[in-house]
Amino acid sequence: MELLLLCIKIFFARIADVTLGTIRTNYTVKGKTLIAGIVAFIEVFIWFLVVKEALNTDIQSIWIVISYSGGYATGTILGTYISKTFINSLISVEVITSNGTKANVDKIRAEGFGVSVVNTTDNLTGPDNKILLITLNSRHLDDLKRIIRHIDKEAFMVVNESKIVQNGYIK
Repeated sequence: MELLLLCIKIFFARIADVTLGTIRTNYTVKGKTLIAGIVAFIEVFIWFLVVKEALNTDIQSIWIVISYSGGYATGTILGTYISKTFINSLISVEVITSNGTKANVDKIRAEGFGVSVVNTTDNLTGPDNKILLITLNSRHLDDLKRIIRHIDKEAFMVVNESKIVQNGYIK
């Protein structure tokens, strides 16, 4: 019974600290250092307590290692899910399309996206294309991709996370 309680405690503590570590990394990349620092303190506090308990027990069992590793893996999955779902990210999308007509750009705008259009010329491979530049909240990426696929199934898309965005229209 003591082994089971120890394994459960280690498993859930690892889920907590690794989830926090994943979230901290996300905030660090976004340049939110104060939030990242606070999360880091809590993360390491939990980590220290669980490692201390896991290493200072008289119980010798592979189940302790499995609990520790399983909590780490589960925390990684949970932390990634939480980061993607709840932490606001701005992304920039570049779409290269041969169907960048005014009517199609207006369709994208009608869905609430701000779009800048750049004309291109390609003397080597054929028709001229348009480059559509769109900055949006990452939560709306699937909506944008659906619209772009409807307009041009062959469109080339590049998505990048934006660290700083100033001015403009963002859905």
